[in-house]
Amino acid sequence: MSSNSCHSNDSKSNLCNEFARILNGSGMVTPEGVCLVQKFRNIRFTILGRRTKSPLVNPQFFSFEDVDRNGNALNLGETVLLQEEVNPLLTELRKRNIIVTALHNHWLFEEPRAMYMHFESIEPPLEFARKIREAFKVLKA
Repeated sequence: MSSNSCHSNDSKSNLCNEFARILNGSGMVTPEGVCLVQKFRNIRFTILGRRTKSPLVNPQFFSFEDVDRNGNALNLGETVLLQEEVNPLLTELRKRNIIVTALHNHWLFEEPRAMYMHFESIEPPLEFARKIREAFKVLKA
């Protein structure tokens, strides 16, 4: 519909499905035209001594939007990490020219320690997805 878009809704949906397949997650195109992929790690966390299975604790989110005529898009990601996974993943992402933008906690009194890393790039979405898949091989579970 938009003359500014280089991709029709069908091709955007197909690209989003392939992005999700590479990342082994479930994807959807939002009403705003953003491809969002989510999956959840299987880490047993407790918060305040209580076991939690909340998707707020174990998320991995990835998105891309605004694919330009060169095939590049804004790619964003976030993942929960165990403390000992932080440096190995940081190293792997940096090797692949993925910019790490934040590392922080979300919760207090959780066991084990849960850290959240955010990262970004401008490149073709499927290249970003493949880089993330490779980098995530350093994660324990």
